[in-house]
Amino acid sequence: MAVRVQPRQLAFALPHAESLTRDNFMEGPANEAGLALIERWPDWPNRVMLLVGPEGSGKSHLAAIWAEEAGARSTSAHALDAAAVPGALATGALVVEDLRPQDFDERALFHLLNLAREDEAFVLLTARVAPSAFEIELRDLRSRLRAIPVVSLLPPDDLLFRGLIVKFCADRQLSIDETVVSYLATRIERSYAAARRAIDLLDTEALRLGRPVTRALAAELLRDA
Repeated sequence: MAVRVQPRQLAFALPHAESLTRDNFMEGPANEAGLALIERWPDWPNRVMLLVGPEGSGKSHLAAIWAEEAGARSTSAHALDAAAVPGALATGALVVEDLRPQDFDERALFHLLNLAREDEAFVLLTARVAPSAFEIELRDLRSRLRAIPVVSLLPPDDLLFRGLIVKFCADRQLSIDETVVSYLATRIERSYAAARRAIDLLDTEALRLGRPVTRALAAELLRDA
């Protein structure tokens, strides 16, 4: 007698749109300083500013809002190249994302800061930690980075954290109720990155198992995570 094997449902990592508009930005005490900086442009205390915050704290979202308003181009710090600096500053405004220790060309960044000053261009840098913690060989670049005003994004409070859980679900068109939000808010680390990972896991496993996202499913998955 032949045994019929049920095919296992596969979960495909389909791309999901994450809106980076001003209307879709979750406001709270943790990010109010960053949002205030973006909204007061071009009245900045310095033409080069630095947004610092943990992974997923909204740095890229704020940078995208500012880029739209200022007509800024965007590049990653890792990809910054000295020869491309004049073109990157062509619009008079530039976002340089994710500045990390020992993961960027020091001479290219120094050239960028010098040219931005000469051209009176605006530059918005983002990083997870302030450059004062970096080991930088170029002395002039080290002093220049330490002189850039820093605006910090903080870990989310409870209200913002719950709102982020709902937003991450909405970005994935994932339907959840208040019991799931409350469960997640009290069981996972209160960080932007942890909230995103939890929603990614729920979405992937709910699809694979063919089950709705419920508190019971969340409890099963987080218990085994």
